Amino acid sequence: MRGRKRRKVLVPLLLVTVVAGAGALAVARPWDHGTGGTERADVRYGLAPVEQGSLSSGIQLTGSLVYDAPTPVVASGKGTITGLPAVGAVVKAGQKLFEVDGQAVALMVGDRPMWRDLGPGVPADSDVEQLKRNLIKLGHAKGLGLAADRKFTPDTATAVKRWQKSLGLKETGTVALGGIVMLPRESVRVQQVGAQLGAVLGGSSLMTVTREGLVVTVRPAENQLSRFKPDGRVRVKLADGSAVEGRIRSLIRGSGSGGEDGSGGAGGGSGDGAGAVKTTVTIVLDGQEQAQRAGQSAVTVTVVGDTADHALIVPVTALLALDGGGYGVRVSDGPTPRLVRVQLGLIADAKAQITGDVKPGSQVVIPK
Repeated sequence: MRGRKRRKVLVPLLLVTVVAGAGALAVARPWDHGTGGTERADVRYGLAPVEQGSLSSGIQLTGSLVYDAPTPVVASGKGTITGLPAVGAVVKAGQKLFEVDGQAVALMVGDRPMWRDLGPGVPADSDVEQLKRNLIKLGHAKGLGLAADRKFTPDTATAVKRWQKSLGLKETGTVALGGIVMLPRESVRVQQVGAQLGAVLGGSSLMTVTREGLVVTVRPAENQLSRFKPDGRVRVKLADGSAVEGRIRSLIRGSGSGGEDGSGGAGGGSGDGAGAVKTTVTIVLDGQEQAQRAGQSAVTVTVVGDTADHALIVPVTALLALDGGGYGVRVSDGPTPRLVRVQLGLIADAKAQITGDVKPGSQVVIPK
């Protein structure tokens, strides 16, 4: 009689809350289909051993090692393209990026594109300030006392002439529209060239440039996003077998999340349908030299989570929610399985850390 009453305190486990910040893992027991918490006669049960070892809530995903921040370059002004950079070329601020009508078009640092000629007499504005900041940083304003303000002064014209001389250009003291490409970085790497020599400028993209550094991008499933904390640390295994540490720089949410790139502890997930934009996580690397040696390729990203060493581990499907709270497992170490109350620790990868009157190597009951 006591045994029958004891079996009735078992209720199916619907949800296990992950301990130690590992997220949440839903576990549906097969006998939970209108049976009032009792085991179904049509479900087969088996045994699983209680293991002792390490359990980690970290997850692994496949990512891509790519050059950072691809940006199209659009040329202003008029003319014929007479020179283009090679793919892979690195161009620094102040240097020639491409050539129009035999004249160098230089890269400079700025957030706003040029929209007019800059020279003596132009109204003060932010484009003059951008130009002057570049001239000062490039060293062409030495001894002039040039201030990075919005006025095009005679000293500004002198600094422009110095810069023009450094590129072998005619020293006019005026920067014509199209003579400079403003991009928000001090150097770029040419990723792709789309224009042809001899083509006429027409407002379309000439090329795509990136930052010099490589980053890793991953596209986690929705149920994995909680693992990616701002500035969180990750480990990246490169294509050549080496590993490098990294830091999570950004997470840009998409209109849908897919699980095709994810695997491991949090589960794969699935996409939200065709056309959904997946969430992208960008990781900056501590070791650029290692990354450059490996080159653009697929990588494995490990997001380190909590770890429990020397833990007693059972499948989550062995857990039973008890009336009044808490969890138990049915241990098969005698003629009849006995219910043992346990305390939960870390839960990850469909396994649970437990403590209680259970020994390593014991068998617990699980549905097949």
